Amino acid sequence: MQKERELREQICEIGRRMYDRRMVAANDGNISVRLSEEEILCTPTGVSKGFMKPEQLCLVDLSGNLLGEDRGFYPSSEVKMHLRVYQKRPDIKAVVHAHPIFATSFAVMGQALERPIMPEVIVNFGRIPLSPYGTPSTAEIPDAIEPYLAEYEAILLEHHGALTWAKDLLSAYMKMESVEFYAELLYRTTQLGGPRELSAEQLKRLYEITGRRP
Repeated sequence: MQKERELREQICEIGRRMYDRRMVAANDGNISVRLSEEEILCTPTGVSKGFMKPEQLCLVDLSGNLLGEDRGFYPSSEVKMHLRVYQKRPDIKAVVHAHPIFATSFAVMGQALERPIMPEVIVNFGRIPLSPYGTPSTAEIPDAIEPYLAEYEAILLEHHGALTWAKDLLSAYMKMESVEFYAELLYRTTQLGGPRELSAEQLKRLYEITGRRP
């Protein structure tokens, strides 16, 4: 595992990327990394992801309790959904939550991203389901995403945004980029009259290659 200082700097760099790509506005979004079995490094509440500093990040345990010195920065209440991922998936080392415009538009419309239009989407995700709406800051969101954690690496959060997770921080962020690219492509091809979907035979071969379930 990378050293804590390196991870703090990487979280801030990814926060800047998210802000620059308009995946978050103002203080939106959250990023977290598992430091150990019981320690999670996460972004603070009330701080723009585009302007974070390494010393502002928070260290919490799997219950969300603040660890270490109190520096006046505290984790967002939305860290609860990150913690649920870590609790249910010990193999996962990083979680990213953002509000990318196109993906969030589908989430607000109540539509999952599951039309098979690109091999890369099938290979990387299979499909991107939509979890039911949950009230922010409550256990409703962690409860809503839990059924999807074992089988998927990305989901849309109804009326909320998107969540991705992976075995390292850069991969979790890249998944978020891929989700947004897929959502924008689906939106734009729909404006052109609707995308041509992969055939049943093409999908069968892709699922055989990836080992994913249709």
